[in-house]
Amino acid sequence: MEVIERRDDEIKESGNMDNIKSQYVTDSFFEERHSRELKAGLHPLRYKFLIWYTRRTPGVRSQTSYEDNIKKIVEFSTVEGFWACYCHLARSSLLPSPTDLHFFKDGIRPLWEDSANCNGGKWIIRFSKVVSARFWEDLLLALVGDQLDDADNICGAVLSVRFNEDIISVWNRNSSDHQAVMGLRDSIKRHLKLPHAYVMEYKPHDASLRDNSSYRNTWLRG
Repeated sequence: MEVIERRDDEIKESGNMDNIKSQYVTDSFFEERHSRELKAGLHPLRYKFLIWYTRRTPGVRSQTSYEDNIKKIVEFSTVEGFWACYCHLARSSLLPSPTDLHFFKDGIRPLWEDSANCNGGKWIIRFSKVVSARFWEDLLLALVGDQLDDADNICGAVLSVRFNEDIISVWNRNSSDHQAVMGLRDSIKRHLKLPHAYVMEYKPHDASLRDNSSYRNTWLRG
C-alpha cells in the first residue's frame, strides 16, 4: 500500500533525498533559506521537517533490520510544502499494521541511538482508531506552527499504527530534565485538548534500548 501519492517530479526529488546525508546546519544557512522562500512568496517554517515511513515484520527489533526498513519519503520547510505533502499522505485508517510514520526535524534520524535522541525519551498516548487521525493532525499542526513550549527540545513525533490501537509519541532531547519533560506533557495536553480520561506515559530511549521495546515498561504516567 502506498503511503503517499506524488507527481513524477516529486517522486524524483524524494528519491534523491535518500542520497543526502542528514546533518545539522548553521544559522546562516537557515537565514538564507528563509530569505529565498520569502522572495519566492512562500511562508518559511522555523524548522525544516522530514517524514519517514516504516513498515516492518512484527518481531524483535534489531538495529540493522530497523534502519533498513526506515524510508525517507518527503521533506519540506514552508507552510505550502507541508500542506502539499500532508494532503497526499494516506490517513492512518488506510495504513497496514504495524506501520510507523515519523515526523522529525531535519538532521535528526528517527532512531533511539541518534545523537539528538540518545539522551532523551518520548511521551506516549494511545488512541482508538476512530479518533487517532484527528489528534495526529492536531499534533502536526502544533509542531509545524511551533506552538508547543520549549520547541528546541522537541525532536519529532511518531504515529504507530497497530492492530487494536494507534499510538502517538512525541520525542524530546533530554529525559533527565524533569521540569522540561513535564512541561512538554502539559503543552501537548493543552494543544491537543486531550480529555482527562487519556493517560500519557513517558519512557527514556535508553530504557527502550535495554528492553528492545518502544512502548512497554514506561516510567512515568500523567
